[in-house]
Amino acid sequence: MTERGGEGGPIAEPKTWGRWFGRPGRSLTRRLIWLASAWILVALLVTGWALTTQYSESTLRRLGNVLSNTIDEVVLASTATPADVTVAEIKDARTLRPLSGKYWAVAELDGPRGVRVLARSPSLAGEDLPVPRDLPHRLRGAFGQTISYNGRGPMGAPLRIAASLKTLPGRERPVVLMAGLDRSDLDADSRQFATFTWIALAMLGGGLVIAVFLQVQIGLRPLFGLRNEIADVRKGKAARIAKTYPVEIQPLAEQVNRLLDQNQETVERQRTHVGNLAHALKTPLSVMLAEAGTQQGQLPDIVRKQTEIMKAQVDHHLRRARAAARAQLLGERTPIAEVVDELAVMLERVFETKGVEIDWRAPDDLGFRGERQDLQEILGNLMENACKWAKRRVRISAGPTGLGQMVLVVEDDGPGLPADQHEAALQRGMRMDETTPGSGLGLSIVVELTKAYGGRITLGDSDMGGLKVLLELPTAEV
Repeated sequence: MTERGGEGGPIAEPKTWGRWFGRPGRSLTRRLIWLASAWILVALLVTGWALTTQYSESTLRRLGNVLSNTIDEVVLASTATPADVTVAEIKDARTLRPLSGKYWAVAELDGPRGVRVLARSPSLAGEDLPVPRDLPHRLRGAFGQTISYNGRGPMGAPLRIAASLKTLPGRERPVVLMAGLDRSDLDADSRQFATFTWIALAMLGGGLVIAVFLQVQIGLRPLFGLRNEIADVRKGKAARIAKTYPVEIQPLAEQVNRLLDQNQETVERQRTHVGNLAHALKTPLSVMLAEAGTQQGQLPDIVRKQTEIMKAQVDHHLRRARAAARAQLLGERTPIAEVVDELAVMLERVFETKGVEIDWRAPDDLGFRGERQDLQEILGNLMENACKWAKRRVRISAGPTGLGQMVLVVEDDGPGLPADQHEAALQRGMRMDETTPGSGLGLSIVVELTKAYGGRITLGDSDMGGLKVLLELPTAEV
């Protein structure tokens, strides 16, 4: 008797067939969001670098002005003789307090690579300001100008130092005037400014990315709706695009509807032409067959035989033309479970004397994207062949692949078919056993209808011992 199996998801075969299909590419929404996010990131990085760099340079300029003023004060307080330089007390209290962080010194060039200190501020506590090895050369090349550099002062404190080579009244040899200032607090301020700047820019960037995401999602929402409606039409859930869209997208929706109407009209014209051709051909053939049937002899027998062949050929090609026209029509949907159940009940009655049992399983929501008549003809031929060759059992299973396709598997426990004959069995009019009744057109009809719907059929060996037919067809979603 007819038995229906479980419906707990797709069967094994569709999963293997699903691996034959490629994976979809990245969506336009993601590309837009990633592109906008990349530009925002670049802009924020450049902005952050420019702000922090500008703040650091501004800090160094302020330090340079302070150091230049200190050098000028030292020049005004200096008394020079050919042998020595004396500096009177400067009013800046920081230069009087030991290790206060503000220092000055007066030196003379001592050889090509060094200097000899002539006077220093009390704040240095007997220490010297750091002097780079190339400083004498740089000072000689920039006489009277101020050269700034970084160094380490007493107790290892970071200093910003300014040095200038000048000539003092009463002394022929130029002297090197240096001033240094502890920059620890200013470096800390720069780091704090950079930290707050990058945090603020990160928050701004996050807000901008979220704003872009929302803008893209909201702006493209009508396109998403149109895409879903077109998908519903393709899947057979709707016949036309019914919603109203913004003025920028509405013309596209109208053009799609016009295309659907044109497609419908084309299919109807093809159906009309096919029907007219069927009537035009079948009537003369029926007359010839009737006239030949009343006569006896070799010629009437030949006429009857050839007329039957012509009629079979006409039916075959008209069926193929009708299927091709129907396959172009969108919006058709045929439930798989209903058709399989009807065919199983009918075939079990036909093969009742043989005791054939048909076991089938198919999800209730699985639908064929095509007409019921074509599905009945495809499955009817396959299931009838399986019952004809089966010993006792026939098994049918169906399931979606998840890629707009489904797979129907028809198996039997009969003698099967050698692998080298699988391809030949699918050819039109080919019969593997002349002792069984039939024209040999059954499988070829299945092949033609399947190809008309963009599917395919494959023969294999069943674990039940007989033949296994794998049929791939387009699915229509609920």
